[in-house]
Amino acid sequence: MSNTSGRREGYPAELADMDVAVAPFSYNPSAWRQRIPICLMAMVAFWIATYMGLYQWRLIDSVWDPVFGDQSQKVLDSDLAKSMDRMIGIPDAIFGALAYLGDALFGIAGSTRRWQYRPWLVILFGIDVIPLGVVSALLVLAQGFVVGFWCFPCLVTAAISLLLVYWAYDEVWVSLVYLWRVWKQTGSTRLLWKALCGTPTPESDAVAAAMIVTPSKQSA
Repeated sequence: MSNTSGRREGYPAELADMDVAVAPFSYNPSAWRQRIPICLMAMVAFWIATYMGLYQWRLIDSVWDPVFGDQSQKVLDSDLAKSMDRMIGIPDAIFGALAYLGDALFGIAGSTRRWQYRPWLVILFGIDVIPLGVVSALLVLAQGFVVGFWCFPCLVTAAISLLLVYWAYDEVWVSLVYLWRVWKQTGSTRLLWKALCGTPTPESDAVAAAMIVTPSKQSA
């Protein structure tokens, strides 16, 4: 049970605090100040990608590009884009928009201690954010070296994707380290599964407590 102070009742002090720094970082990677910027930037990319997808669906006539002019439309109408449409069943821009929307939804869900209490959610968040950033970077390279044209809105969404990877990796890393330590210290698949699902056990609580950066640890 939580209260208005942001602590969980019935837990030791270091486990009850919902906004604690976690090693190897000096801050809480699940804090709202870490996640809200991710959600906002993901929504910006969502709207840009949706705008490009509407053009690929021919629901709008053109795409505004202040830098490369009609090259954006040539990229969105390229054989590469059409082959991806055939492969995934929807325009690649719409696929990207759905992924960005997923980034925002996964980013906003859960508490400021979800690296421990909802690691499965953090891992899904990482799966959505990190591969998208890699794919976006590859598509940008393909624009210049395969398609032969450039698309400014595509470049913006790719830059946002890489920024999201940079912002999100710390929380994903902490959750994976937490699960790895639970497995390493217990050797129990059952306890690992409970930790993944966020079910507290004395063993997983001990691992989490060891990862928390307390003032005494900072001064040591």
